[in-house]
Amino acid sequence: MSRTPGRMAIPTQPSSYAWEATNEAIAERYGVPIERVARFDTNTAPAPPEIVHQILAAGRFVVPVSEYPPGDYGELVRAAAARYGVGTDEILVGAGADEILDLVTKAFLPPGGSAVVPTPTYPMFGVLTDQRPAHLVRVPRRGADEAFAVDANAVRDAARTADLVWLCSPNNPTGRAERTGVIDDLLETIAADAERDHRPAPTVVVDEAYAEFNALSNLELRTAYPRLVLVRTMSKAYGIAGLRVGFAVAQPDVIGLMAPYRPPGSVSVASVTVATRLLQEPGLVSANVARTIAERARLSEALAAEGWAVQPSETNFLLVSFASRERAGEVADGLLQRGLVPRTFGSDHPLSNCLRVTVRNVEQDDRLIEAAREIGG
Repeated sequence: MSRTPGRMAIPTQPSSYAWEATNEAIAERYGVPIERVARFDTNTAPAPPEIVHQILAAGRFVVPVSEYPPGDYGELVRAAAARYGVGTDEILVGAGADEILDLVTKAFLPPGGSAVVPTPTYPMFGVLTDQRPAHLVRVPRRGADEAFAVDANAVRDAARTADLVWLCSPNNPTGRAERTGVIDDLLETIAADAERDHRPAPTVVVDEAYAEFNALSNLELRTAYPRLVLVRTMSKAYGIAGLRVGFAVAQPDVIGLMAPYRPPGSVSVASVTVATRLLQEPGLVSANVARTIAERARLSEALAAEGWAVQPSETNFLLVSFASRERAGEVADGLLQRGLVPRTFGSDHPLSNCLRVTVRNVEQDDRLIEAAREIGG
């Protein structure tokens, strides 16, 4: 049976999104040296490919830093199109995936409209919906025993009156991708319902920030569902979160509707140069992905040996469940006292008894394993 989605009232002001605490704040609060703070909460890579340092040190960018970046980001667009196997008119560049998601709401989610989101998932979907402001219809995901899969029937039902549907695969924070064919079938039924009801189909977003880690993608579906926007980022597998580069991949008319909302020059000349080079040398990201997957397996096995209930993952992070919300809080506090920063969830969150930890490098992961041994599960 489909679960009943919850409806949220339209907020009267933009949401107050709280950023993660800084390294300095964590060091001061928990009395640890700042160099001992390790970020297991942000799903970033421990370091970029070495070539990134070389490019930045050389200072030879697409144009001098005294100038604005090219208005069309032409070289970067061509590199991204070649990497994803699409046309250059199917790519839109943004300052990270979050800017792309913001452009989606501005183009396709009118104030007072409605968006559907399976939860738990990436919180920015809710933040951006609130900021329009628009209604947010939350559809609970299935449980861990069903890989936190979307309840496709409930999403389909909610989509009948929606302007926008948010999807994320592999999903953050649960770490699992939708089974093969689930998104295809969902898009087909949403389109069929809209045609039968003689109304426009909602725009559907699939956030694929972690797609490189499971080698699956829904890029080919953009031709079958014209209002599909796929979102990719260079913050995770490519290891350049601080340079802020992301892409929308969609049919040309959809890109054309989003493009007018993009602020000019939001991606720096340094970012354009580095991102272009990484896209042109796929072996660099492949090596980083392979390292991450191997380290993920080692970390998962070691944490499980210390009594942590580690969920399967298709990403660069692990979701760990504990006996209770209180125990998860105790473990988080123990980690923070050691300078290890996990991702925690609020008391009303469906994963309140869980922590999420990023796969880092061997040295930092060994510190996490040792902490798990000392704190227990």
